[in-house]
Amino acid sequence: MLRKTEKNITKEYGIIGNPLCHSLSPNFFNERFAAQNIASEYLKFEISSIEEFPNIIKEHPLLVGLNVTIPYKQAVIPYLDELDEHAEAMGAVNVVKVETREDGSKYLKGYNTDWYGFTESFRPLLQVHHHQALILGTGGASKAIAYSLKRLGIEYKFVSRRQMEGGLVYEDLTDEVINKYTMIINTSPVGTFPNVKECPNIPYHCITRGHVVYDLIYNPIKTLFLRQAETCGATISNGWNMFVNQALKSYEIWEGVRWEK
Repeated sequence: MLRKTEKNITKEYGIIGNPLCHSLSPNFFNERFAAQNIASEYLKFEISSIEEFPNIIKEHPLLVGLNVTIPYKQAVIPYLDELDEHAEAMGAVNVVKVETREDGSKYLKGYNTDWYGFTESFRPLLQVHHHQALILGTGGASKAIAYSLKRLGIEYKFVSRRQMEGGLVYEDLTDEVINKYTMIINTSPVGTFPNVKECPNIPYHCITRGHVVYDLIYNPIKTLFLRQAETCGATISNGWNMFVNQALKSYEIWEGVRWEK
């Protein structure tokens, strides 16, 4: 409590996930709080199990908002009281708003801003020939990307290490498949800092100038996945603009205040 008194902190926000060494959310929010003289603090909650989630809520009475990242975007849902329409449709949550009832108990509502952040950053990259996409990975983040693509009118296929109904496995990615799907979006954590020498196992030699290759990862700025696609002439983008868009939307949900980029 002394720490909070000295810093005059009146509200706390944070992020839950594991690992969190790559996350820039604390820097992003805390720098804005400092620049705007807002008496708030953004914390990291790296937990080994989602079962630790209730303890975070209990031990941090000043907590009003959380971001949720890998691997808890789906696992956190049973701990929440309500989901907004987008999170419910996707089955994935990356934002939790923490409200205090009159009796002092907490009411937790889950949202998803990943789809919004992705849509805002992805739409400017599209050209008339972009109709079909491959989504690499099937975790919580992939649900938001699929939701966004559906709203954009883009057909998609999931690519996983294990066979799934209606999806593909990496061994299915032939030259013909890559030529057909001119958008490739990595939603998996493969290539995230510190594992920067790793990348999804796809036939990069089939990628062309007509492809858009997008990586949700923003640390490092340019993953091996993006570097190889860039060598083939593809249009590439990392997840930084998506991160910024979803972060600003998160704060808008928590506080009802729209922050400019």
